[in-house]
Order: sequence, then structure tokens, then C-alpha cells
Amino acid sequence: MLTGLNHITLSVSQLEHSLDFYQNLLGFKAHVKWDNGAYLSLPGLWLCLSLGRTESVKDYTHFAFSLSESDYERLVIKLKQYGVKQWQENTSEGESFYFLDPDGHKLELHLGSLETRLAELKTSPYQGLVWL
Repeated sequence: MLTGLNHITLSVSQLEHSLDFYQNLLGFKAHVKWDNGAYLSLPGLWLCLSLGRTESVKDYTHFAFSLSESDYERLVIKLKQYGVKQWQENTSEGESFYFLDPDGHKLELHLGSLETRLAELKTSPYQGLVWL
């Protein structure tokens, strides 16, 4: 039986640039780097940056990060000042900012949780929603 998410690996085209982005802009803790990669972390999340070919995904696949409400606006402003590209406007419950990393990986800052999303679905269900 699965017990959780072990790690996420992202292909990056410029290791130093991506390392700077995730460490200094988003606040990941950097642990090690080598010629073709780096390991970083947030509480409960291990991220591997792996130097290689990158291709932007054109579907809705993305990674959403939690943060405190008191840090949300400051980080969104910081990301905009950095020049990140916003890939979607927020239409869900809770504040969200959708942005791209240097290689076009889709990311999101989100102030909600599964519990807040499920509570919202009780009053505004998706089309065809079935509770399991």
C-alpha cells in the first residue's frame, strides 16, 4: 500500500538558474548539488532538479504549494517582481496564484486545503459530482 509521495523530479535546462529560483525565491532548503542535479526540500517534500531536456506540458498538470496566509501576498508580489509568467487566473475557493518556473513547469501557491475544497463542493458542486 502506498504511504505518501516520496519525491518530485523536475527536468531543468539551467541548473544554477533553477536552483536559485527554488531556493532563493520560493524558499526551498538546498541540500546538495552535483554536475547534473540538486536536492532541495520543504517540510514533507523532497524535490530533485535534474539537468536535461525540458518540454512544457500543455494540460492542467501542476504542483500546488501551501503557505501561510500572512506570507501569500508578499510572495506573489516577489514572484511578479521577478517576472514570472502567470498561466491561469484563480477560479477556485481560496486564494491561488498560478505561475511558471524558469522551464515552464506549472506551479501554484494555494491557501486552501482538501478540507476547504470539500466544504466548498457541498455548496457549489462540480457538474456530475458524486461523493465517494
